[in-house]
Amino acid sequence: MSSRTFTFDEAQDLLPVLESLLRTSIDGKKLIEAVDAEFLTTQRRVFISGGMSLNVVHFAKRKAEREKAIQRVKDAMNEIDAMGVQVKDLDIGLLDFPCEVDGQVVLLCWKLGETAITHWHGVSEGFAGRKPIDARIAKAKRAN
Repeated sequence: MSSRTFTFDEAQDLLPVLESLLRTSIDGKKLIEAVDAEFLTTQRRVFISGGMSLNVVHFAKRKAEREKAIQRVKDAMNEIDAMGVQVKDLDIGLLDFPCEVDGQVVLLCWKLGETAITHWHGVSEGFAGRKPIDARIAKAKRAN
């Protein structure tokens, strides 16, 4: 994991790129889950009926779609990680940006669907401890 810290403005400027990467990851995760559910349902049907004829071409195509989705998710998540941003919950698109304020690291907190970063929390507090961004957080400069 990166030890990079962000100013409020730097984190804010990354949101459009991060939103795109998150949507790619979430869409890929949904496709993977849908293919897994389809395979599980088919497996159960085959087991219950004692065997059946399957459209092998269809399942090969779905498996290939799943593998491509896995790679898209990995690539997007690696790109987010390389930026130094922390993915806290992919299902809801929750990201944290480490930010140094008054010599301490806090986390600027953003969730997919929010138009801007409006909250922060301490490193050990998590989402439930979110507090509104105040002037002290917004104006924090990069430590030298």
